[in-house]
Amino acid sequence: MTLPLNGIIPIVPTIFHENGDLDHEGNRRVMDLSVDQGVDGVCILANFSEQFLLTDEERDQVMRLSIEQIAGRVATVVTTSHFSTRIAAQRAKAAAEAGADALMMMPPYHGALLKADEQGMIEHFETVAEACGIPIILQDAPLSGVTMTVDFMLRLNKRVPLVNCFKIEVPGTANKLRALVEAGGAAIKGPFDGEEAITLMADLDGGATGTMTSAMIPDLIKPILHAHAAGDRKTAAELYARVLPIINYENRQCGLRAAKALMLEGGVIKSDAVRHPLTPLHPKTREGLLELARELNPLSIRWGK
Repeated sequence: MTLPLNGIIPIVPTIFHENGDLDHEGNRRVMDLSVDQGVDGVCILANFSEQFLLTDEERDQVMRLSIEQIAGRVATVVTTSHFSTRIAAQRAKAAAEAGADALMMMPPYHGALLKADEQGMIEHFETVAEACGIPIILQDAPLSGVTMTVDFMLRLNKRVPLVNCFKIEVPGTANKLRALVEAGGAAIKGPFDGEEAITLMADLDGGATGTMTSAMIPDLIKPILHAHAAGDRKTAAELYARVLPIINYENRQCGLRAAKALMLEGGVIKSDAVRHPLTPLHPKTREGLLELARELNPLSIRWGK
């Protein structure tokens, strides 16, 4: 399996029991759901997977369980970000040895103030690439507080060719994607957007070949990509308009809890618990989300029934 350079690679949630323990069976079922949703790959241990609430041992369990359950049916991307270059490289090596097809990483940061300079970032990714030998998706997201220019991304790619895929989810994503693709040419193997696909049409117009959304409705988003890639922008826009209300609701009201809420409704998982200090969805918020979902009838709300 190689990393698909177009299509949809959703961020898969980590499933917990009501008491907060890992639900291994639930996580396995979500992997099977993902394959049935027609995804081109899955991304695990990312921010929408609550990676920041997992112990190192739990991260390893989720990674190995997920790769085992996917069993090569689609590509598996493992997020291995860490401020420490040493730890990021160790995570990357473990992921590659476990069978990951690619990594996703944010630039090294810790809190609001601890960040590497550009030379430090290049050295960080060089070390990780040497440790793993598999493609790396650079995640450009506001959470890191790190500003990466297009010029820097191109220099990083030149120094570390394995960093050839880019998930852009910052204000003005479409323009940044357009500039990256135009300047980088063939070196830019996988320009993806993210942020729950809330700016998907603009980003596809800007040169994105794929998207890394949540795992909520990838089966309804994938046809948008196919239509746009085929040059049928009108159909793509119509399909996008149909799902935009629930994407907006997820992005602005629910965050990472939305996918779990739909999966609970659909009998995929037994609990949509999140770990404290995150809090459950308010009942009214959940009701509004499910109202939108029932109109669309994605696989996630009927897979386990």
